[in-house]
Amino acid sequence: MSDAFIYDAVRTPRGKGRPDGSLHEVTSLALSAGILNALKDRNNLEGHAVEDVILGNVTQVKEQGGCLARSAVLASDLDESIPGLAINRFCASGMEAVNLAANQVKGGAGNAYIAGGVEMMGRVPMGSDGAAIAVDPSLAMKTYFVPQGISADIIATEYGFTREDADALAVESQRRAAEAWADNRFAKSIVPVKDQNGLTILDRDEYMRPGTTVEDLGKLKASFKDMGEVMPGFDKVAMLKYPHLSEINHIHHAGNSSGIVDGAAGVLIGNKEFGEQFGLKPRARIRATAKIGTDPTIMLTGPVPVTEKILADSGMSIKDIDLFEVNEAFASVVLRFMQAFQVDPALVNVNGGSIAMGHPLGATGAIIIGTLLDELERRDLNVGLATLCIASGMGAATIIERV
Repeated sequence: MSDAFIYDAVRTPRGKGRPDGSLHEVTSLALSAGILNALKDRNNLEGHAVEDVILGNVTQVKEQGGCLARSAVLASDLDESIPGLAINRFCASGMEAVNLAANQVKGGAGNAYIAGGVEMMGRVPMGSDGAAIAVDPSLAMKTYFVPQGISADIIATEYGFTREDADALAVESQRRAAEAWADNRFAKSIVPVKDQNGLTILDRDEYMRPGTTVEDLGKLKASFKDMGEVMPGFDKVAMLKYPHLSEINHIHHAGNSSGIVDGAAGVLIGNKEFGEQFGLKPRARIRATAKIGTDPTIMLTGPVPVTEKILADSGMSIKDIDLFEVNEAFASVVLRFMQAFQVDPALVNVNGGSIAMGHPLGATGAIIIGTLLDELERRDLNVGLATLCIASGMGAATIIERV
């Protein structure tokens, strides 16, 4: 089998996913095409340079429907002979695109791919595509379906995390993100979004709230308490599934949960021959990939079993990992990961995460892989692991190793 190398990784800044966000007038197509053009220009790609473009996006309706990846190729400066594939593994869609591309390269199905993801949450609202697990009673009842926020609160209840724990993690995410931007740690990967006249629309993550304190967060109302306890009473559903719980401790709110944002990311993946053809130096090797299904009610615990799986499959231990990116969908997800593996918090999400900068669903998996690579290089470390929790009860992970 061939090695699959990362040659480049880029992302847009993340804009607030609402009408007053800086990217609200930019289409999913335009943002995706911009990422493809950035990878083409930065690496002097010509002709049928890559076998395929694989983009993840979660809400595949309206402007994000109709195989957005192929549309993005046609809207970009890439050769029209390059096809496109749109995939959806919920929040891990961008990571799954990268993992799929890497495994295609390893198996000999083409020398190179561009993989990544996009989500314009302010233009195509989350959930607007429907989901059988939420809207079909036969499946919802079978799986004891509850919304993700309730799932995050179940994790907190089950594993003993307090509101203070979650708020402290959120404040630290904000602090680290602000420090990373002040230190230009994202400069290698950020592709500013420009309008058709070449004027910059956004060149910095705009969701961040630097200076947030635990006292500030203490004033916020728990976001999922009412839907859990009153209408429609999801706490009772959860306790049918987990009768050992006498109540659900609702600790999550807007300040310790991931932000709704717009954004896109792309990763250029290829074998040795691809690098030689275009005169490119590989930055890292994709050492291992993994995915797994988990309990669909508590839903968001996937990073733990998928990390166990990827380490076992690759013959590694948690001590072999120098840095971790664990998507901050909710504070309890990261707290549970660190608890399960006894990982030093100083090695996890060292430049902040989705609580501070936002979680553009389909793009986040590719974003955190690029962020991980940049930071391994900056610190002159070797091995990193990125992982995400996934709706409906799944987990995904990628291990990269610098070349």
